[in-house]
Amino acid sequence: MPKLWEQMLLVPTVVRLTSRVPRDPAAAWDGYWRKIHTTGRSGDVLWDSGSRTEHAQYSDAVVAHFDPALPVIDVGCGNGTNTRWLAGLFPSVLGIDVSTGAVELAKREAEGVQNADFMVMDAAGVGAGEQLLERMGPANVFVRGVFHVLKPDKQSSLAANLRTVIGRSGRVFLAETNFQGNSLAYLQQLGATPRSMPRQLQSALENLPRPGRFGAQERQSIFSDSDWQLIADGPVNIEVVPMKSAGLSQQVPGYFALLAGK
Repeated sequence: MPKLWEQMLLVPTVVRLTSRVPRDPAAAWDGYWRKIHTTGRSGDVLWDSGSRTEHAQYSDAVVAHFDPALPVIDVGCGNGTNTRWLAGLFPSVLGIDVSTGAVELAKREAEGVQNADFMVMDAAGVGAGEQLLERMGPANVFVRGVFHVLKPDKQSSLAANLRTVIGRSGRVFLAETNFQGNSLAYLQQLGATPRSMPRQLQSALENLPRPGRFGAQERQSIFSDSDWQLIADGPVNIEVVPMKSAGLSQQVPGYFALLAGK
């Protein structure tokens, strides 16, 4: 069967599932996290592989460029997988998420990690940058998989808030999904077929806002040259939980950027 026809056969299922998504993104994210029962490589969260291989792609850059005297803020922390990883590298890490359910789960999973804390906050909200700066002082920022799920206006607001937070000495490291095909091809790569849909993917489709892509072009649009200096960027592999029958690790094309303020 031609590949295009296979993609089109996915449409009725996708339409049915996505019709259930709440219109308010914050409510959608909180509802999603409150339905999560298990996390990690075999868990319910599509993007929560906790992969050491993926973290290894980031480690050298964050260790070399994040000032260890500054705290680190993990934006869009979810259940805190990356917050806990960063807490193994830096003395003080704060995970923030728009979802109360996510933060509650992150606190449970980080029990015993003394240098990781969590709070509920919309990092793209008005005044979020000033609130974080008042609480933490200048900080380094880690963002994995947030910009590609935001609308352009929210992307701009988040970037402006991050510029406030990092001050003169902080840095921003971001890693985002950057799949270049259409959305149906993306679902196919993740394991969707006309006959079956992986449970993690189905949960994301029926609960969460539709994602996009975020690569160099999007970064150039959101992080203006007048406010930001690009230190490094390039391709990365974003690892998701295994969803195909073979149970092997699955990777999605991604993009990273390391930025400083001007």
